[in-house]
Amino acid sequence: MNYPVWELYYFNSGTLVAIIAVFHVFISHFAVGGGIFLWLTDLKSVREGNISLRQYVRKHVWFFLLLTMVFGGVTGVGIWFIIALSSPWATSLLIHTFVFAWAIEWVFFIVEIVSLLIYHYKFETLSDKNRLRIAFIYAASAWLSLFVINGIITFMLTPGQWLRTHSFWDGFFNPTNLPGLVFRTAICIMFAGLFGFVTAAFEKEDKLRQEFLRYCVKWLYIPLPFLIISGLWYFYSIPENARLTNFMLNKQTANAVNVFITASVILYLLSLILVFRTSKLLHRIAVFILLLVGLLWMAGFEYMREYARKPYVIYGYMYSPSIMVADEKKLNKEGFLKNAKWTTIREVTEENKLIAGRELFNLQCLSCHTIKGVKNDIVEKTKGLTYLGVISQLYGQGKILDYMPKFIGNETEMKALATFIVSLHGDKETKLTEFKPKKEDIAIPHFDSQKDEYVLLAWSSLGEKCVTDSDKWFSFLYPGSSFQAILIKRGKKPEIISEGVEIHYEVQKGYENPSMHSDFWKYSQSLKGKKIPENVGLTGKALKGVFEYDKDKKIFSAEGIPVLPYRDDGVFNPYPIFEIKAVEKATGKILQTTKFVAPVSTELKCFECHGGKPRWRGISGISDETAINILRVHDRNNGTKLLESALKGKPQMCQKCHEDFIVKSEGVKGHNSFSASMHGWHANYIPWKDERACNLCHPNDAKGNTRCNRDIHAKLGIGCTQCHGKLDEHASSILLSQQGTRTSKLLLRNLKPETLISEITQRKSWIQQPDCLNCHVGFQKPKENVKAFNKWTIDVSELYRNKKDNTGKIPCIACHSSPHATYPSFNEYGKNRDNIQPIQYQRTPMPISSEMKCEVCHRVKMQGNYHHANMIRAFRNKKALPQ
Repeated sequence: MNYPVWELYYFNSGTLVAIIAVFHVFISHFAVGGGIFLWLTDLKSVREGNISLRQYVRKHVWFFLLLTMVFGGVTGVGIWFIIALSSPWATSLLIHTFVFAWAIEWVFFIVEIVSLLIYHYKFETLSDKNRLRIAFIYAASAWLSLFVINGIITFMLTPGQWLRTHSFWDGFFNPTNLPGLVFRTAICIMFAGLFGFVTAAFEKEDKLRQEFLRYCVKWLYIPLPFLIISGLWYFYSIPENARLTNFMLNKQTANAVNVFITASVILYLLSLILVFRTSKLLHRIAVFILLLVGLLWMAGFEYMREYARKPYVIYGYMYSPSIMVADEKKLNKEGFLKNAKWTTIREVTEENKLIAGRELFNLQCLSCHTIKGVKNDIVEKTKGLTYLGVISQLYGQGKILDYMPKFIGNETEMKALATFIVSLHGDKETKLTEFKPKKEDIAIPHFDSQKDEYVLLAWSSLGEKCVTDSDKWFSFLYPGSSFQAILIKRGKKPEIISEGVEIHYEVQKGYENPSMHSDFWKYSQSLKGKKIPENVGLTGKALKGVFEYDKDKKIFSAEGIPVLPYRDDGVFNPYPIFEIKAVEKATGKILQTTKFVAPVSTELKCFECHGGKPRWRGISGISDETAINILRVHDRNNGTKLLESALKGKPQMCQKCHEDFIVKSEGVKGHNSFSASMHGWHANYIPWKDERACNLCHPNDAKGNTRCNRDIHAKLGIGCTQCHGKLDEHASSILLSQQGTRTSKLLLRNLKPETLISEITQRKSWIQQPDCLNCHVGFQKPKENVKAFNKWTIDVSELYRNKKDNTGKIPCIACHSSPHATYPSFNEYGKNRDNIQPIQYQRTPMPISSEMKCEVCHRVKMQGNYHHANMIRAFRNKKALPQ
């Protein structure tokens, strides 16, 4: 930020550095190893009196001089030129920190030049003893040059104690200096043999050619054990975090590793061809292939080394965009542009936002990214992301995938950069009109408090049943609502009926054909491992059927009802009504009839970040475009091939890998649970922590198409975070339960919950939830500003939907209704759509039997808190009741 930016958008400066550096390093290692090769081979020829071998050395030295001094010298100057343009601040720091080391290196380099020229031009006239002395001087000075440069290069990756002391010696003799030196020395010797093949292959006499080639092969294989041992030593000398970040998370490093390993195998196997007697042409072809493979090998290693220090150019000291780590807090507080020396824009305004964004891109992104260029194209990288998606990417950048530096600057600058990046796509944001629910009246079933003998209570056990209707691509919530019911025979001492009756259910007209609106049934074989008949759920239940009696829970239950919020007449209504009838088995007589809502939502706002728009008539659901963008991101970040599988007609359930209690999936060992993965990942990226973050995935937005959080709590202003915690708190509580997996640690590392992580109690998703009595202690009125977060139920049996009253017979949910829809509820699709049963049985929308309406079941007034403490008190919030 203290130097001008070289504005290259198609070929960024880093790519140009890589191109020049790989060629230079390839030749420079030969220059070192080749010197040792010339000295020892010449020595061998003298000791053995082998004139042919001496003539081979004579030919080789001319080739060696031309390649190393001319090509090596030019590319060496090219590196200094290109890095000074690409990263001037880092280059300046290296020069000033190691000024004497560079001076010494130049002394060694001059000695190399002089000794090599003498060796070449005086080869025939010098005595054997003096010629070998000159050869040794070149070999020694070349290796010493490597010794100096290696100390400076390894400093950039592992500055070690220099970060604290800024001592020349601490910087030079850093943790990877010695392993790096051994490894590079082995490379030099290997390359000496590799380039030795060139002159050997052009020997005219077959016998000598074969002899020289076999000699050079030894130079490849002798350093191999040292390469392997020092390579492992080098790798484990790198800081653990750098190894994890750049060798496990950075997919570009994986590509370089693959090139390195593949080239190693080819190099050593193909070189064996040269051991065997064969044609001159085949030898020469093999040699040039080996040189190309050797270049790729060197490229793989150098790219690995460069990637290993990401996101820094000098590890822990200077970020790759030439921003000092020590300045990060200041720049985030005061603003990046205000402190940048080479920009005309100091403050972002609405008028200059786009230009400011470009300046920020040049200063923070251009060192690694291009614009529609050959490498790390920012347009391709952000393809499928909306403005909010880019903001989220910038907010989360460098947190989990910390091979990228964090965005540095204030919120206004982040928005400016996002504006510029989005403008590169030329796409306009998807503008959705505000959804207006269509209100529908409900006919309340008849109930005669004097004559009717039975009370039938039925409910959906989930107040927010969500469905991902992107089944062509992936699924994590398939159709399948759960219903429960009890039949009570009224009397002074009511009786719960479990025998001799059947409980029938039937969905309202228009919802009978969910397979018309969803691909779940088409792809059920791939998603769930079995072909499921259309309009039937996983349990075999359809939209009309009979409850089963659960002897353990002592209630009637119907699981897996495949209801969707889409009606055949084109109406979207996430609150379909089910009619429930209690029928006497022996006579077929209808004992009682009631209705209830089965809430079901497909409102997942993935498109807000991942692009596209709602799938079903532009109202709800995950579109193809959105789903494809999500799979691309998952594949890129995790190395999966989910998009490829989906394109072949084999979409996957997310819980195939990620354990999830709610869909009864054990997942794959070592993977975080589905809930931990989703919340943990997105908590690192979503810039909001309040209900806005919740509403991106959960259907609770007051302006959304579902508005699921609709009970008395919501009416009183109590939102998601008071019970479940803010996003970072919620994610932390689940991640802490993942038994310290590598990914859970990564996801937790940068979360900043308001409650200290050390004070957050871990919990299992779906199994442990906040309890009503966290706030309603003793069933009393909650205290001011009380929160339910961080105190969880022990297991599933303690969940609100599974709890029963003091008698152990009546489920709490039977009288109070579903979670997030407890009576009285305020449904935008109809005033009393969720309050059908309390109105049916007691003519009020309040919880059943509240206000001492005990006669609903008992036929007479009762006294005392029989079912739970404090039940005889008056309902507190009558002013909030639906009018």
